[in-house]
Amino acid sequence: MDALSPRVPHIGRLPAGPRDSIADVAGVTVGHCTLDEGPVQTGVTVVSPHGGNLFTHKLPAAVAVINGFGKSAGLIQIDELGTLETPIALTNTFAVGAVLTAQIRHALRANPESGRSLPTVNAVVMECNDGYLNDQQAFAIQDSHFRQALDALSAEVEQGAVGAGRGMSSFGLKGGIGTASRRAVVGSTHTGFTVGALVLSNFGRLPELIIDGHPLGRELAAADAPENAPEKGSIIMILATDAPLDARQLKRLATRAGAGLARTGSAYGHGSGDIALAFSTAQQIEADAECVQMALLADHVLDPLFHAAVDSVEQAIVNALFAARTVHGRDGHIRTSLRDRLAALRA
Repeated sequence: MDALSPRVPHIGRLPAGPRDSIADVAGVTVGHCTLDEGPVQTGVTVVSPHGGNLFTHKLPAAVAVINGFGKSAGLIQIDELGTLETPIALTNTFAVGAVLTAQIRHALRANPESGRSLPTVNAVVMECNDGYLNDQQAFAIQDSHFRQALDALSAEVEQGAVGAGRGMSSFGLKGGIGTASRRAVVGSTHTGFTVGALVLSNFGRLPELIIDGHPLGRELAAADAPENAPEKGSIIMILATDAPLDARQLKRLATRAGAGLARTGSAYGHGSGDIALAFSTAQQIEADAECVQMALLADHVLDPLFHAAVDSVEQAIVNALFAARTVHGRDGHIRTSLRDRLAALRA
């Protein structure tokens, strides 16, 4: 890769799926609702793991908290029970409560006895702080925005400054939503599985940016004043796979997201909330089942999936940077896109 090339590199040696997105895992869809209204630069992104009722047909899932500077909802129960029972919603920090309520209302429409004769629903909402560009104190996110993101669910995933990624920043540049996938061949039977990643990228310091092994951030930061401010961003990393894994194995997979994050130049700074959630679509768990039997891959054949997770997370972060466009936000704040910054440097 030419360090100043505007082309998006392919990370690693594993092949991507046909869309190079989390939607390459069959059944997974993504929807965005974007708010672009002067000082309000924010939104909601929803990842739906399958098209059915997740409350009654749960999926194995796990969470890896790489650095816990975050205000998410629903992660404790996933860690305890190892199942996912709602779509995954992403938004800004101050909107977690509003989106959590919207998630619960959505679940109640399909499961009206939840909280009465049935258990309460464990709605999952995760966040990053988009306050540099977005006026979070406007509390702009409403129930209707979550519903719009649900209505927009699709296997064609838009990236960049969209949905929850609208106001996010990465490496002092415009960040946002990125997605990627990798195909991995596992075991002596050479069975192929897909690992897909979607990130809400809002972390990093420009001098530390690495793309496909190249210290691009040093080139971009050379003309700037020295940057000594601590890292205060965050990233949410969602991993989906069609490989048959249980919650324990998915936690191992989620942990590998940290390796992909580190490759781009992150040291998981004190103020960075770095959280990964992984789920498998291979087998659904019925809510009223009294005995659950699952066919699982053996641990000793999981390395190709670990490599796929690392590469897809790194690729998703890179894709978010290349897909984002320059955004003007509150109080005259601007985040320039990587493409615009590269163009200015080449001019």
